[in-house]
Amino acid sequence: MNRLSLVLPIAALSIVLAGAPVLADTPEVIAAKANRLDHAWSISVTLSHPDTGWDHYANAWQVLAPDDSVLGTRTLTHPHVEEQPFTRSIDHVVIPEGFDHVLIRVRCNLDGWSPRLIWLELPR
Repeated sequence: MNRLSLVLPIAALSIVLAGAPVLADTPEVIAAKANRLDHAWSISVTLSHPDTGWDHYANAWQVLAPDDSVLGTRTLTHPHVEEQPFTRSIDHVVIPEGFDHVLIRVRCNLDGWSPRLIWLELPR
């Protein structure tokens, strides 16, 4: 096997990888809590993310039903460079009867929605 036959596959792989999206650190859920408020819920989520400023920051999180329907979205309107981790809430989230948990997903403005879902038990 000559040197050229080794270099070409490595060069092709480099081109493929160079075109692939580079995922930076996605937001991480440190804690989540659900509190019942009469006929709705208050959901609090503590996030950690290496916000660098307006170019890269955690910008939202959602509460999803077990069937993946969106029950609430908390938009984060600015970076939290100096405030890590940080907690934000959504009040008056209506969760249909019969569900014993919800799912939390997070997003940053650079990488989009994280594929990782966090399971949050609903106290009854």
